[in-house]
This record gives sequence, C-alpha cells and structure tokens, in this order.
Amino acid sequence: MTSNKLRSPKFLHRSPANLSIRLMWVGLGITVVFVVIACFAPLFQAWGWIQSPTELLSNPIHHPPSAEHWFGTTRQGYDVFSRTLFGSQAALKVVILATLMSLLIGVPLGLASGYLGGTLDRLLLFLMDAIYTLPGLLLSITLAFVVGRGLVNAAIALSIAYVPQYYRIVRNHTVSIKTELYVEAAQAMGASTWHVLSRYLFANAIQSVPVLFTLNAADAILILGSLGFLGLGLPETTPEWGNDLRQALEALPTGIWWTAFFPGMTMTLMVVGLSMLGEGLNEFVNPKLRQNR
Repeated sequence: MTSNKLRSPKFLHRSPANLSIRLMWVGLGITVVFVVIACFAPLFQAWGWIQSPTELLSNPIHHPPSAEHWFGTTRQGYDVFSRTLFGSQAALKVVILATLMSLLIGVPLGLASGYLGGTLDRLLLFLMDAIYTLPGLLLSITLAFVVGRGLVNAAIALSIAYVPQYYRIVRNHTVSIKTELYVEAAQAMGASTWHVLSRYLFANAIQSVPVLFTLNAADAILILGSLGFLGLGLPETTPEWGNDLRQALEALPTGIWWTAFFPGMTMTLMVVGLSMLGEGLNEFVNPKLRQNR
C-alpha cells in the first residue's frame, strides 16, 4: 500500500510544492532571525552582552575563537562576533532602502507604460532594456564610483539595476489586464486614468512584486558585499561583511581563518534564507506552477 501511494501521480504531483513551502518557512525563519539581530544588536551592546564593533585595538590581535571572543578577533583588534552581528544591520538597511527605491520607481513606470502605451511605452522599453542588458554588479560598481561611499549612496548604486525588473513585470501584467471587461467598463463610465490605475490595475499588476522584492534583496546583499570587498561600499568605520572579508584576505594564507569564515558564512546564510523565502512565495503568487508540477 505504501509503495502504491509513493508511485501514485497524486503524490508525485504534490511533493515539489510541499517541499517549496517547507523551504519557504525555513527561509522565513532565517530572515526573521537576521531581522531580530539587526534590530536588537544596539541593545545587546548597551546591555554589555557584545562589544562595540568599532572599538579599535581594544582586544588581542588575531585571537582565535574562545569563550571570551566567540568568533575571534581581527588584525585591528575588532571583535568578529560583534562586527558580524552589526553587519546584518548594515546589510538590511542598505538592501531594504535599495529595493524600496527601485520598487517605487519601477512599479509606477510599469503601470503608466503598460496602460498608456504609445510613444511613452516605446521610450521606456528602450531605456529599461538598455539598463537591463548591463550586468548588475558592473552597473553598481560604476555608480558607486560616481556617488561615493555611504549608506544612501550604496542604496542608490544598487537600486538602479533592479528598476527594469519591476518595470517589466508590472508593465507586462498591466498590458494583459487592461483589456479585461471590468477595466473597459470603468473606462466607459468615464473613470480617469489615475482612478483606473490605482483602483483596478495596481492590485492585480503587483502580485509578483513581493517575490521579486525578496529575490532582489538576496542579490543585493551579494552585490553590497562585493562593493565592500572592493572598497566601494560603506565607510570603513561601518561594520559590513564585504569590507571585513577584504581586510581578512591578507591574513587568510597564514592560517587566520575566523576573520573571513564567520562574515562570509553569515552573508551566505542570509542570502540562502531570502532566496528560499522568495521561491516559496512564488508558489503562492503563481498557483499555475503547482498545477504544472
């Protein structure tokens, strides 16, 4: 009986979806842990549970992980555990700001382009396609050179690369929805363009945006880490995983592994958590994927 159940098409049909949803909950748990760490890290420091991440030469240099310094110390005497925790705060600030900026630009442009069409649609398509063809990391590095270092500047450098993605997905949804009967009925009753966009098209056109937001956040963390590794991200005084990896690179051949391992693994874990969350959300947003599996 068990073997027949395992061989049944119904079991095989549901298994991938169930796995994706379980992975989504795992990803959500990982993401929530990082959000809690980012929010409470200053309180942990104020309570004396962790050291200040910017206390230079306050600890033994290159001290291995121990009961006193859980993740060891760096060449500058920083506590790696403290800097790793505060690194999640810097990453979330930049990534959330960058993805929100790209969303606030890309979604309205996609709605207007898909609904109005004509010359505006062709011009925006050409502009977004031109931006989309550029590699995200290369575009972010170029913009980082122009705008300089800083939290807001890093967010601007990251956000431009994601605007075309929001624009394209919202524009395509809007083009397919604007021919529906309820939209044509609203137009026949004399509804303004703003009324049609805000009431009838917006809610339907942004169904896939949360999935894209989550996946872009995971990608933005990697790009932010790359900018920090190249010395183009946040200021030197700000705890950031990419910058810590760059400083740890010199000591890595000498056997000092902890200064690179813990920031790198933490960044990887956060990216994996956001990616699993995004893939699981896709199961809810696009139910046709479950039907085709």
